[in-house]
Amino acid sequence: MDVVELILTVCLVSNPSNCREERLHFENKGNLLNCMFLAPAEIAKWTEEHPKHRVARWKCTYPTNELTL
Repeated sequence: MDVVELILTVCLVSNPSNCREERLHFENKGNLLNCMFLAPAEIAKWTEEHPKHRVARWKCTYPTNELTL
């Protein structure tokens, strides 16, 4: 199955300089534009489930097969 990633940069509400990346995956149903349309609802859902964080920025991309050593 092809997937598209929604990459969120999230920061602690209590310490806005403490940020990290979260990656959400969607089934690829055409192109990145579909991810852009689905993203606001998914971001809202993620934010409700993680009230101590806020989403500073986000983007849609295709996942890479990079290996981390």
